[in-house]
Amino acid sequence: MSAQEFTIGSKVRLVASPPYLKTADPMPMLRPPDQALAGEEGVVMERRPGGYWSVRFNRGVFLLEGEYLELLP
Repeated sequence: MSAQEFTIGSKVRLVASPPYLKTADPMPMLRPPDQALAGEEGVVMERRPGGYWSVRFNRGVFLLEGEYLELLP
């Protein structure tokens, strides 16, 4: 699957739950996947190294790979 590109401020939807979520804190921590469920919408905050995107959801800001996200119109 090719890496999807998003712009900062884009609205996205989580299309699948990863096995765990990584917080976007300066010292990232692993969280259970139920902190952001598939179908939940969020906003792209920034691009991170390694193909990760920082996305703000209702329960926090998490680092996700583009394969878990889809751009909303």
